[in-house]
Parts: sequence; C-alpha cells; structure tokens
Amino acid sequence: MTLTELIIGKAIERLAGIFIEKGWKGMAKIGKMLDMKTQQIVFEASRQYIKNYTERHGTLKVLGMREPVALESIYTKVQFLHNNDVRRFESIENLEKAYRESRSFQSQNSPKQDGLAVVNEKQYLMVLGGPGVGKSTFLRKIGLEALKGKKGEYERERIPVFIEIKRINSKDIILKDLLIHEFDICGFPDAESSLNNLLESGQLLILFDGLDEVPSKIVSHAIDAIQNFCDKYHKNHFIISCRTAAYMNNFRRFTDVAMAEFDSVQIKQFIYNWFQSEEDKKLETWQKCWQILHEPTNAGAKELANTPLLLTMLCLVYDHSQHFPNNRSALYRKALRILLEEWAAEKRIMREEIYKGLRTELQEMLLSEIAYTGYQVDQLFFSEDEILSKIRYFLESNLNAPKHIDCKAILQAIAIQQGVLVERAEDVFSFCHLTLQEYLTAQYIIDNSGIEKMVNEHLLDRRWREVFLLVAGLMRGGSDELLLKMEKAAQNQLSSSIAARRIIPLMSWVNAATAGNSQEFSSAAKRATALFLATARDSSFEIATLLSPSLTNVLEMSRISALARAINPNFSRMLHSNRTPIRPATPTRAFTRAINKAIAQELEDFDLFPYINFARLMENLEILKAKAPNIDQSYKAHQGYNSRVSQIWLNALQLNPELTIFSSEESEALENYLYINILTIRCKQASMKISPKTWQEIEARMLLVPVT
Repeated sequence: MTLTELIIGKAIERLAGIFIEKGWKGMAKIGKMLDMKTQQIVFEASRQYIKNYTERHGTLKVLGMREPVALESIYTKVQFLHNNDVRRFESIENLEKAYRESRSFQSQNSPKQDGLAVVNEKQYLMVLGGPGVGKSTFLRKIGLEALKGKKGEYERERIPVFIEIKRINSKDIILKDLLIHEFDICGFPDAESSLNNLLESGQLLILFDGLDEVPSKIVSHAIDAIQNFCDKYHKNHFIISCRTAAYMNNFRRFTDVAMAEFDSVQIKQFIYNWFQSEEDKKLETWQKCWQILHEPTNAGAKELANTPLLLTMLCLVYDHSQHFPNNRSALYRKALRILLEEWAAEKRIMREEIYKGLRTELQEMLLSEIAYTGYQVDQLFFSEDEILSKIRYFLESNLNAPKHIDCKAILQAIAIQQGVLVERAEDVFSFCHLTLQEYLTAQYIIDNSGIEKMVNEHLLDRRWREVFLLVAGLMRGGSDELLLKMEKAAQNQLSSSIAARRIIPLMSWVNAATAGNSQEFSSAAKRATALFLATARDSSFEIATLLSPSLTNVLEMSRISALARAINPNFSRMLHSNRTPIRPATPTRAFTRAINKAIAQELEDFDLFPYINFARLMENLEILKAKAPNIDQSYKAHQGYNSRVSQIWLNALQLNPELTIFSSEESEALENYLYINILTIRCKQASMKISPKTWQEIEARMLLVPVT
C-alpha cells in the first residue's frame, strides 16, 4: 500500500495523536479536553507534514528525467552487509584473488540481511555505501514506512524527520533548529516546545542523510554535534547515511552496515518496477529490457546495473530508444560523467576547494592514466602510495594542471565525492566498476596514439577484448586504422610457420570450396561456413553468422554443430574463451547404432557434394537436417562418434582428413586467427565511424590465404 492512499485517514490521525499526546504534554490539556480549534490546527499541520514529506522525499527526479516518479513505485528492497565484511581483506593479493574468482568486489558468500529488518532491530544504525547505491532513497523509504504506522513495514510508533546533513554548513547552525523548522513550516502550534517534548519522550525517528556531504572544514563539528544530539535524546531512533570512504568509525552507539550491490533478482525487480505504465505493460517492455541486458554484448552494462544510480541511467537510456547503444563507449562515458559531476550537481553537494583548477577533463585524464598503467600489467587494485605517486606524476608532467595541490586530498576527494575510485580495504583502492577501468584505459589509448602498441601487444589477450571494442567506439575520426592493423595481424598469424603444414592447405580448400558468384551471402561468410563444416569450430560459426545473420537459421547451431562434431571426432575445437582443445568423446555402441540409423545410410544413398558449390552445400544441409532430426539428442545422450560416417563426410567434402587433425600448437594458431577475425568484425560493429570502402576491402580479404 502506498502512502498516497493513507494521507486522508489513519496516518493523519496517528501523527496528530502522537503530537497532541506527547508534544503537548505538560503544556495543555490532552484528548477531548484540548481546545477544538487547536486540535484542528494540529490535524491540518499533520496533514501538511505528510504532504511535505511525500512531495520532498517520496518522489525521484534524477539524471534529466522528464517527469518525477513516486519513490515507492520503483523502490527495490535493499540488502545489507556488515561493514566488517567490506573491509575483510588483509592484502591486495587476497582482494585480487577474491575478485578474479567471482568477478565481483563483493563476496558471494557474505551473509546479507534485509534492510528493513535491520532497521526494525537497531535503534542506532549507520548505513554505508558508495555514491549512487541508494542510501538516501533507503532513508526516505524508511520515513514513508514510519508515516504509515501499523500498515507500514516500520514497526515502531515514531514520527520520521528527514534531515540533509549538508545543511550543517557552518559551526553556527544548531542541530535542533533544523528539526524545529520541519514542524514549524507545517504550522504545528508552539513547534519548539512540542519538539522538545517529542525528543524527551523518544517519539522521533531521525534520518540524518549524507554525513559525507558536510564541508571538510566543519566535519568534526558536525560529527560532534550529531554525537551529542544522539546522546542527549537517546530514547529516539536514529539512522545516518554516509559514503564508506568518508566514514571514520566515529559513532560509538551505532551499528555499521553496508549497502550490498544489487544482485540479479534486485536488478530484475527494479526494471520491472520502472516499466509499469499501461503501454509498457502491454508491450512487456521490462522483459525485453531485462533480456537485452543479459545479451553477451551488454555484459559491461549489466555490471553497471549493480549500482542503482547507474541502473536508473540504463533504464532511462532504454526507455528513450528501446535498446542499448551498439557503441557502448557512449554509455560508459555517460556513466563516468554522472559519477564525476552530474550526481554531485543534482544533489547540490558543495565542491571542496581541491577542485578549483582540476576540472572534469583533467580528472578524466588523471583517472585514465591510473586505469591504463594498471590494466597494462593486469592490476585491478592499487595501494594508496601507488595512486598518490601517479597523481603526483600527472600534476608534475601536465603544464595545465593546478600546482601545489595536496595529492592525498585529491585522492580523498575523488573517493568520497565521486566514488570512481573506491577504498576496498585499508589503503587499498580499485575502480568502482571494472567496466569503467576498461573505458578509461581505452580513452588513454586514444588520447596517447596507442593503437599500434595495443594491437602489437594485446590483440590475442582475451582480457583486452572489451578495450578493443571501446577504442573502436571512441575513434571519432573513424576506426579504419585499427581494423587495418588487426587485419594485418590476422594475416601474419596465418602466415606463421605453425600454419604451413595443415592450416594454410585447409584454408586453400575453404577458398576453393566456396568459389563462385553467389550473391546471397558474402564471400567471407561462405568461407567461414565451409570452415565450420570442416572443423566444427564455434568461432568459424560465429564469423559466418556475424557477417550474414541469416546463416544462423540455415546452419542451426544446436543441430548442425552437433552433427559435425559427432561425425568427425578429429576436429579439435575450442570455445572462444578457452585455449585448451577439447578432446574427442569416447564412442559407444549405442551411439554408433544411432548414427548409422540416422544418417550413415542417407549419406551413402546420394552424392552429397558432386561438385563443391556453396549454394549446393546449403541445399544439402537442409536435406540432412530433415533426414536426421534427432541427431543432436543422440549426440548429447551418447557423446560418441562413428569413424565410418566421418570418413564419408570428409569424402563428400572432398577434404583430406589429414588436414583436420591438428597438433595443440596448430589448433591454438587457428583459433587465434579466427579470434582476431571475430574481434575485427565486432570492432567494426562497435565503431562510431568507418569508411565503407575500407570495410568492403577488409571483408573481401577475410579468411583468404595471403598471397606470398
């Protein structure tokens, strides 16, 4: 039930009742003896208080949203970690190991607790987390639940008061005056005296939001003021929110908890909540968004979705265009700018003096240097000394950077105000998302003309795949240079001595097998298809379907791939992400019988490929699919092969079986060659701009044996 449904009725009665009984105690008669006019004033003030809270803290309008949305309409339940779990690592090595095992900065085994359940247990609670994880939203939600009384999920009879701590902007501000103001503006009679009574009797739930947003020059004063206030009025309930990087364990009464990252269940729920207009329900927009987010090409976007603020950005992007951009560089640039400046601007956080002169562009350059130097050596975590050294070097080597700035102050400001760098353990930092480190690495390469170095040193390193795609998307002048260098590297791979014995002859067969003037598919797609049928490699299938998506239906991976692998045990195949060849399965009599029954006789009954022609090849594949509808189930069930059928298959292809038996070195060389071609195609798809002529020439040469 939303708060809107409760504004007229019990919520007002309850709030007015608490105020009359506790706030006016000792000042006037209570209950029916209270002056009717005064009672009416209290009821109207209570109505206004609920209205004010709902309008100020019950709606969201962030990141350029055209219209505000009700907080409760998109609110997704949060979970807490104990703060000790966030800082549980003793060394950078342990952090690296834990991250690489789970691809998350948060332990998968960490016990989590429902946020509202924890609030109901604790009188004093410190809620910690990075920028945009939903701390303020959580506190506002708790206040809404408290206003609902017994119909809400907050279990105590308390009046919520939401205070933005950034309002403590000088030592002259008295904390209690901020609370009095919240009641006074609603018209409560004798607000100051009434508030004193409410505080003394413990009738308030005080929500202090954003301890980290207090100017650093008075932060000690603010902490002392809040501590003293909590001590003096200890019967009340208190929740404080603060960014993890800014928290110094100052509050002795408080239990520290940390906001957990959104998991898949929470992300799905948030997206469902977001797309609930009548039109979106009809079109099932939320489900389409969820499915697209889980496509492999959107893995980086899904990583960003762990942070509610950036998930909001993703929903806005999808809401606007009904898809995520092919050029994900633009998406990550938007996410970075949100953290660097937009979020602070929207929250009206006062900038520290440190940022005078260190404008956003310089911050991006600084962060890109840190990202690149770390990524070069596969480093995800940095000691504080390492980062300070990099900051110092950047300032000294950049003529336009501000001079005489405290490097540690810069690091603290970046970590606290923006959260792009996050302290994962004591004096150990990382980027908040690996995706942003990859994006900043790509930005550094563009800014420093590092295309050739990247191709020469990292083309075959699968860890750099995303960086290549981001670089392609950032090359505003066109990615021709990148793609041509990648093509040359692929040709060099094929021209190596390892490829001479089998790979080059095999590719020569591929070229001959697909020669012709068929216009239905591109020449490169035909070559990739022939290579797939000869070797059953997933990577050759991927090239074919990337270049000609209609081939997906023709080849039908689930069936033809199983068929090819079943009938040719000698095809050493590897998945794109795995360099270790998969050994052929052991034959079984049951599978041999199944193969013989399903297709062996059919292969002998007609001349499969009387002459090598791509159109004929596709036609006969359709015939095979019709004649062996259950071949994939048989393969999965028995995991075997039939050598006689394999021989028939290769004879039909007019392919020497010797050319399909690879050593481990040859298999790796062929897979690397195919990987480069796949990455080249995907970089073309991710490019902001590329010359049509350049791409036509590259595609025409793809999978061709180089002329020596």
